[in-house]
Amino acid sequence: MNQEELKDRTKKFGLRIIKLVDFLPNRKIGDVIGRQILRSATGVGANYRAACRARSKAEFISKLNIVLEETDETLYWLELIEESGLISKEKLADIIRENKELVAIFIATLKSLKNK
Repeated sequence: MNQEELKDRTKKFGLRIIKLVDFLPNRKIGDVIGRQILRSATGVGANYRAACRARSKAEFISKLNIVLEETDETLYWLELIEESGLISKEKLADIIRENKELVAIFIATLKSLKNK
């Protein structure tokens, strides 16, 4: 997968989370978790774009670590949403799978870069 495809994939991931937040309950907990997951999930794509503009390999690795942190944080919020029963496991299955795939991609990329 090239950078442009991954930019598109991370943007689509953020858009899916934006839509998911509408399914959270209209209560304080839905608002709090909604804000947190929106911040982290949209940060995945935004920070990946910033990483792609890095001026050096070291800067790219540093920024990609931020992307990984945001992706993993988003997974945490999805797990909380699922385990608390705010949204059913069935409705979350596909986006959790996508989130885990993105985590794996960023981990593999970072390992590859650090081994070069």
